[in-house]
Amino acid sequence: MNPSARVSRRDALRAAGVVGGAIAAMPAVHGQTPSSDVIRVGLVGAGGRGSAALQQTMSVPGSNVKLTAVADAFEDRIKAALKAVEPMKDKIDCPEERQFKGLDGYKQVLEHCDMVILATPPGFRPFHFEEAVKAGKHVFMEKPVCIDSFGARLCLEAAKMADEKKLKVVVGLQRRYDEKYRQTVARIREGLAGDIIGGQVYWNGAGIWYRDRKPDTTEMQFQVNNWYHFNWLCGDHICEQHVHNIDVANWVLDRLPETAYGVGGKQLRRPKQPSEIYDHHSVNFTYPGGVRISSQCRQFPGGDGRVNEEFQGTKAAVKIGEIKDYSGKVLWKYEGKGENPYQVEHDELHDAIRNDKPLNNASYGTTSSFSAVLGRLATYSGKQWNYKDAIDLDYRLFPESVAWDSTPPVVPDKDGDYPPPMPATFKVTSTTKPTVS
Repeated sequence: MNPSARVSRRDALRAAGVVGGAIAAMPAVHGQTPSSDVIRVGLVGAGGRGSAALQQTMSVPGSNVKLTAVADAFEDRIKAALKAVEPMKDKIDCPEERQFKGLDGYKQVLEHCDMVILATPPGFRPFHFEEAVKAGKHVFMEKPVCIDSFGARLCLEAAKMADEKKLKVVVGLQRRYDEKYRQTVARIREGLAGDIIGGQVYWNGAGIWYRDRKPDTTEMQFQVNNWYHFNWLCGDHICEQHVHNIDVANWVLDRLPETAYGVGGKQLRRPKQPSEIYDHHSVNFTYPGGVRISSQCRQFPGGDGRVNEEFQGTKAAVKIGEIKDYSGKVLWKYEGKGENPYQVEHDELHDAIRNDKPLNNASYGTTSSFSAVLGRLATYSGKQWNYKDAIDLDYRLFPESVAWDSTPPVVPDKDGDYPPPMPATFKVTSTTKPTVS
């Protein structure tokens, strides 16, 4: 895989929703797919989330779909994903010659589909998204969509290109497809809580999975297999997981953070399971108008688990699904049941493809993902960061070339550990050479 550097710093996002840089000449416009036509689906990244997304897109009521190609770095995950959809065998047309193992398999998948699911480790996402849009494919892609400034700018360019080609794009920030969230935001927009002046967003929980190093694997294979533990692949859990809650803050406020300042660290990662990422972050985001959002995420056992969002307005306090004034009187409460938002994402994507309805989540998916990157920059450096300055940086974590025998951007020290970033030594750099703290 050789993603080249095509987006300069001068092409950076200058304000919300504005994308700089020139777009290359566009191929033919893609729009409506008649309901009688088969939507050929490709899957890139056949792990747990990719497999689940595949099942959901194949379960859209009344949609004529066929799984026609799958790619993953590891063959066993391809086989597991195909086994998971065996009950829908009438919707599978994916012979062995369209099952692509390795880091370049996404290219072949794009030759055999109309819509592609992108669910690889996040570091790959900007490059896969760009190629999918260039190839004229509708896209479902998992969050986060970027883990650095370079990737954010690449995704914003591709988002604009997708609009020009009338492609439909859904990002797996499923709270945007949850009716309880939608109705709560609608009540806020109506002014029921007054002006939002502050809030708290949380993803505090236990630890994450770890895959032991297997004999005869390269360092690159080990890291890709353990992608959640390396920043160039996942962006740390503030990006990979907590992006959901940060996205809700951006959505509720209908704006992007101006600055971030916070603390974080690596306290409880387990012995003999070396990991580069932090296990806790606490960030204060400042939004236009002086609105402050307090953000917390942690990954260690003990204490109260908390995954939610709360906001305070000039008239009332907001929890998702309920708004109360400050005397405790309930002003509104969600009474509906709602559908599974993971399924709704795919239902609405297919509807947009069939009926040529505008649908492109890539811009807010990118800006929310980069808001999480901003928080990570703050915790790693111990300094306040400005959004506009940060997205304009020559900052790229993902290497320009990835192969099983190449050296990853970070390598273990003499003790086999991956020391975490520290404020005293942290530097933002565009280098893709291996580094040891």
